[in-house]
Amino acid sequence: MSTTTTTTTTTTTTEEPTSAASLAAKYGTTKLYLSSGNGPVYRTVIKSPLRDAKPSEIPIIDVSGIFSPDLQDRQHVASQIRDAATNIGFFYIKNHGVDEAAINNAYNAALQFFRQPLDLKLRANSSQSAFFNGYKPPATQRLNPTESVDVRESFSWQYDPRYDPSVGGKLEDIPDEVRAQLRMEDFHWQQTSHLPGFKAALVEYWTQALRMARALVRTFALSLDLDEHFFDDKFSHPDANLLLNYYPPIPKPARESAESAMDDGEKVSIGSHCDFQLFTCLYQDSVGGLQVLNHDGEWLSAKPVEGTFVVNIADYLQRITNDRYVSTVHRVQNWSGKERVSIPFFFGFNLNESCGVLDSCVGPGEVKKYDEISCVDWVRRRAKMMHDTKGAKSADRAD
Repeated sequence: MSTTTTTTTTTTTTEEPTSAASLAAKYGTTKLYLSSGNGPVYRTVIKSPLRDAKPSEIPIIDVSGIFSPDLQDRQHVASQIRDAATNIGFFYIKNHGVDEAAINNAYNAALQFFRQPLDLKLRANSSQSAFFNGYKPPATQRLNPTESVDVRESFSWQYDPRYDPSVGGKLEDIPDEVRAQLRMEDFHWQQTSHLPGFKAALVEYWTQALRMARALVRTFALSLDLDEHFFDDKFSHPDANLLLNYYPPIPKPARESAESAMDDGEKVSIGSHCDFQLFTCLYQDSVGGLQVLNHDGEWLSAKPVEGTFVVNIADYLQRITNDRYVSTVHRVQNWSGKERVSIPFFFGFNLNESCGVLDSCVGPGEVKKYDEISCVDWVRRRAKMMHDTKGAKSADRAD
């Protein structure tokens, strides 16, 4: 394991934030290793105690207007999303259109699966899947190689057009270049068929989340001063994947402050990382544990807010906006003493699509920082870099 260290805190405080400079002087700083599509990067992190995010830092946005026939309603939501996306890249959304019953059923389905004996869960082991759909057991994932192995189990499912209402079952109409990137299989459903209602609950949740995400993409287009249908051709068969995370509790560190870097034996529920494609819509239960790194280098607790999803910008969206929108580092540490479930829904363009830096994101005197790259090449590059720790010990720069 690399000697590069990350910050960990054990005290949550609701005190007013102080300037980054004064916090750094008081607590000191450390370097956080991150994988990226451009190789290893490091962030300077202030070793101050974890504190709750203020509403001004991670706002709650009422997105009911994205479904309105009135353009002004849709633009009003877009302006709020633009503010959040350029500030921290994280925000809560309420009135999002996903039924409470669908959310509860998916949550209960997750518990139904993860509370099974291990031998039953292993029937759906993703290592037996053609596309890594299905179950990943404990101690098999490590999202940040300089932190501990992730203390979690997961079950994942990648986009399948057979369940996409916009496709309407007409698989023969899917263009060859799109079909080549699709990952259709039944392995994960066959190996969970003994669980009553499991597949139905997840498909219903995924379908509603997909509808919400497509509306959000149009809202993002408006937020970038584009026609709201600018991206429509790019998400006919999107990279829209569902993940169930199960986090058993981990020990809370004994020390009462963050005046030293992460101890070698300290655990993370999921390591520090950024997401790959456009954005993620996360359901988290009431337990808590999600932590967000702000632009000053402070870890903030993104506490659960009933009736909301947490949305965060991902790397590809940051790239095509020329870094205007922020893909933010986040992790989980479940110190609650209870089991925790989260259900992230990852959304991106069709894997066969590509996009360069948007002209609307390049101001006078600015240049496009990134070349155009296909989504499949980007996802492959990010996945490869996540497992490449070269330079993690020697590099010493903040990003």
